[in-house]
Amino acid sequence: MDENPSTGQNEEMMENANDQEMAVTKGSSDGEPYLGMEFESEEAAKVFYDAYATRMGFIMRVDAFRRSMRDGKVVWRRLVCNKEGFRKLRPRRSENRKPRAVTREGCKAMIVVKKEKTGKWVVTRFVKEHNHPLIAIPANGRRSVLLSQTPDEKDVKIRELTAELQRERKRSAAYQEQLEMVLRDMENHSHHLSRNIDDIVQSVKQIEAKRIAASHC
Repeated sequence: MDENPSTGQNEEMMENANDQEMAVTKGSSDGEPYLGMEFESEEAAKVFYDAYATRMGFIMRVDAFRRSMRDGKVVWRRLVCNKEGFRKLRPRRSENRKPRAVTREGCKAMIVVKKEKTGKWVVTRFVKEHNHPLIAIPANGRRSVLLSQTPDEKDVKIRELTAELQRERKRSAAYQEQLEMVLRDMENHSHHLSRNIDDIVQSVKQIEAKRIAASHC
């Protein structure tokens, strides 16, 4: 990942080199990315490619980025298939441990978006082809049941659990907001009640003082 700031000229030169290095496929109007496609923000590009990935049957991963030398903001972003690259081999801690499933297969599918002077984020590179099978998602969002436990099936389960986790987080945030409102109301009521009690105590003290003064006359 290249996190070092770079000038606009260097970024443009690097983009040109990349465009010449790998074949790029222009998309159609049915929701497929294409060169020159514009987005209002980096986040909008992420949302679009993630939705595209879901329809096609793969999982998006947010990959490398570059920052501007002027203000340090991200001006270039690469979004890839989660099977991009290869996992680094690490020595096994125990011979009894089951080896991890292979989830990275060197897939080249990706899009690259770059922030232009207009403020728009533009697709400057799109690689459509994957080097592994894709698992299409039906319109109702449910996956067909797979008979074998494969790495792809695990990816599907991760996606489903992530979506469920997001729904639970939203529900939890709504409950927390309601609870905070109740607590604030209780605190305000308690403060108001406390002031009323103080007023009553003061009134009783004043009445008692007047009674004592009257008895001494």
